[in-house]
Amino acid sequence: MPKTHTFPTNIVHYTWDVQHKPVLTIESGDTVMFDTREVTDNQFTIDSTTASIGELDWSRVYPLAGPIYIEGAEPGDTLAVEILDLKAKSWGWTAVLPGLGLLAEEFPDAYLRTFDLSDGEYIHFREDIKVPIEPFLGTMGVCPKDANGSPIMPPGTFGGNLDTRQLMIGTTLYLPVQEIGALFSCGDGHAAQGDGEVCVSALECPMFSSLRFTLIKGKTIPSPQFQTKGALTPKVNHAGFYGTTGVGPDLMAASQDALRGMVDHIAETYDLPKIDAYLLSSLCVDLKISEIVDAGQYVVSAVLPLAVFESK
Repeated sequence: MPKTHTFPTNIVHYTWDVQHKPVLTIESGDTVMFDTREVTDNQFTIDSTTASIGELDWSRVYPLAGPIYIEGAEPGDTLAVEILDLKAKSWGWTAVLPGLGLLAEEFPDAYLRTFDLSDGEYIHFREDIKVPIEPFLGTMGVCPKDANGSPIMPPGTFGGNLDTRQLMIGTTLYLPVQEIGALFSCGDGHAAQGDGEVCVSALECPMFSSLRFTLIKGKTIPSPQFQTKGALTPKVNHAGFYGTTGVGPDLMAASQDALRGMVDHIAETYDLPKIDAYLLSSLCVDLKISEIVDAGQYVVSAVLPLAVFESK
């Protein structure tokens, strides 16, 4: 019979490494419940200020719960991770971190905002701006092949720091096993994020999660795949969307141009400081490749759900 396990809250790791000793050993079909820390490993609290960014110990960023050894898992197999439940805890934060983000040159200075999430339904960005809480784990992955102290960021074919907001309740994530036992780990909870996580932080928060693991023997996939339960943006589809675009021969530059246009639009239309418009974009604006086949000129769109703004 499948079992349910509880992962201990006092054990984390900060790198991908085949030498990390498995904390749990489970069978295919088992479920594991996690309480994961927010991405700074409790260095931030709801009372933190922008000054706290300068005091970060970066060696403690990305604390992951794991590894979990799945009996019978071998390279060439696929691990299916079914997301049964996710709950953001009572608070979270988002920030501009100097040198990081899609518009790092335009926003060079540190900036931190924290939020009370006890409402359970919305992040109250401003009295008239409410972003739906749609939790997911920013990092889920198996151990990369031959990993030896590799950083958690960036992601890879093994999964890891995917920051893919569609990995919500009801989604199944498929990961290609690269080491014996798979050695799965997770963490980096997000209460909300737009596609792109454009300022480099989502609404980062501690998270409860429940995941069911199923081993698919002999099925090989090249990189992570996933299947959702239903619509991608059900909490904002009842209102319209506003889009800005970037056009040119470079996808990164086009993405930056689309985002610049969106930051300007939000700031001017909704009377927000540009830095707050940048943060809001990271929480709810989706970057999309609208066109990539027309003679080397690419179109990237930044799409803002108007449902986050209360009608006046």
